[in-house]
Amino acid sequence: MSKGILARLRLSSLRLRLVVVFALVALTAAVAASGIAYWLNREAVLTRTQDGALNDFRQEMQNRAATLPLRPTEDDLRRTAEQMASGSAGYQVLLLGERAAGKPIVGASDPDDFTLADVPRSLRDAVDTERPVTEANPYPYHLFWQRTERGGTPYLVGGTRIDGGGPAGYMFKSLAAERADLNSLAWSLGIATALAVAGSVLLAQVAATTVLRPVHRLGEAARQLGEGKLDTRLRVTGADELADLTRTFNGAAESLQKKVADMSAREESSRRFVADMSHELRTPLTALTAVTEVLEDEQDSLDPMIAPAVALVVSETHRLNTLVENLMEVTRFDAGTARLVLDEVDIADQITACIDARAWLDAVDLDAERGIVAPLDPRRLDVILANLIGNALKHGGSPVRVSVRTEEDELVIAVRDHGPGIPEEVLPHVFDRFYKASASRPRSDGSGLGLSIAMENALIHGGSITAANSVGEDGTVDGAVFVLRLPLDASGITREVQTRSSQGEVEEA
Repeated sequence: MSKGILARLRLSSLRLRLVVVFALVALTAAVAASGIAYWLNREAVLTRTQDGALNDFRQEMQNRAATLPLRPTEDDLRRTAEQMASGSAGYQVLLLGERAAGKPIVGASDPDDFTLADVPRSLRDAVDTERPVTEANPYPYHLFWQRTERGGTPYLVGGTRIDGGGPAGYMFKSLAAERADLNSLAWSLGIATALAVAGSVLLAQVAATTVLRPVHRLGEAARQLGEGKLDTRLRVTGADELADLTRTFNGAAESLQKKVADMSAREESSRRFVADMSHELRTPLTALTAVTEVLEDEQDSLDPMIAPAVALVVSETHRLNTLVENLMEVTRFDAGTARLVLDEVDIADQITACIDARAWLDAVDLDAERGIVAPLDPRRLDVILANLIGNALKHGGSPVRVSVRTEEDELVIAVRDHGPGIPEEVLPHVFDRFYKASASRPRSDGSGLGLSIAMENALIHGGSITAANSVGEDGTVDGAVFVLRLPLDASGITREVQTRSSQGEVEEA
C-alpha cells in the first residue's frame, strides 16, 4: 500500500472521528432539547386538560350533586350524573349515595363505560376520608385525582364528596386525544432531531474539509521533505492556529535545508580533502615504496644495528600505502563513483586465487563446489574475501574455514575462525570505519577500514555481510563467523548504476 493511500486513510479516519464527534454532540443536544420540550409540553397539555376537567367537575358537584336529597333514589343519582356528564368537558360521572344507612346506591351516566370498579381503591379511600375543619382546612372533604390506564388507554379519575353527608362523585375522562397529540409531538421532535443530526453531519463534513485540507497539505509537504525535497514550502493563509502551524513548518523546513546544506558542504569539503590528500600522498609514497623495495632486497647485507630500523621503515611504508589505497577507495564510495565491472566468476577458483596470492593456502580450509559461476566484479570480490579471511587469520588464527553454498537466488560465503570470538559490545561496530575494540590499542597493523570497505563492496553488489559468534555444543564461543551474501545475478544492479551515471548522479572517478 502506497504512502499516499495510507495518508488518505489516516485523513479519512480523522474525518470520520470529526463527523462522529459532531454527530454525537448534535444528537446529544437535540435529544436533550427534544426531551425537555416533550416533557414541558406533556405537562402543559396534561395539566391543562386535567385542571379543566377537575374544575368543571367540582363546579358540577356544587351545582347539581349538592341539590340532591339526603336519601336520593337510584334514578335521582343517574339523572344527575347524566346532567353532569352532558357538558363540554367530555367525562363520565358516577354518583355514590345511600338510600338508607349502610345501603349504598350508585348512579352512572354510562354504566357500560364507567363503573365503581374503575375507581382505584386508594382514590375512594382518600375521597371518603373526613378531615377536621380548621382555619387552614375549611372543608372536611377535598377533590382528589389519579391517572390510570384501562385497555391501553390513559384516563383521568377524580372524586370528591359533598359536605354534610351528601353523595360522593367520581369523574372518568379519557386522555387518548392528549396522548395522540403528544405522540404527534414526539414524532415531530424525533424528525427534528434526525434533521439536526443530518445537518450536523453535513456541517461536520464541511468543517472537516476546511480543517483537514491544510492538514493534508502539511502531510504531503512533510512527505516531500522526508523524500529530500528540502525546498518544499507552504503558502500561509489566515491567522489561525493552522496558519501558525504552517509558519512553524516553513521555518523548520528552512532551518533543516540550511543545516543539510551546511552539512553537505562540510561533508563535501572533508571528502575532497581526503581525496586530495590521498592523491598528494601517492607521489611521495611511490618514491618511498621504490626505496623500501631496494632496502628490503638488501636487508640481509645491512649492518645488524640498522636492519631493525630498515624493517620498521619497510613495514610502515607498506602500511601507509595500504591506508592511502583504502582511503581512496572509501572516497570513491562516498562520492558515489564506485562502479561494478561484472564478469563471469567461478567462485571456487576466485577464492583459491585470493588465498594463493596471499600465501594463505596452509592456513585456510576451502569447502566449495566447482562449477558455481555468477556475474560478479572479480576485483571487488577479491577485496571482500581478502579482508574477511585476513581478519579471521589475524584475530582468530588458523585454521580458517571458508564454505560456499547457494540459497535460492543468493550466493552465501561463510568465513569462520576458531578464535575467542567477537565481544558482544563490539559486534554492532565491526563494520564501522576506524573502530577500535579497545581504546588502549588505538594503533594496530590494519588501517581500520578493511571490514568497512568489504561491506561497501558487498552493498554495491546488492548483497550484505553479517558478523556473529559461533557457539559450540557446550555453550561456549568457538570463534567468529562472517557471512557474505551476494545475488547470483547482479546485472540488474549494474544497469541501475549505469542509468544513474548517465543521468549525472554518478560520475567516473
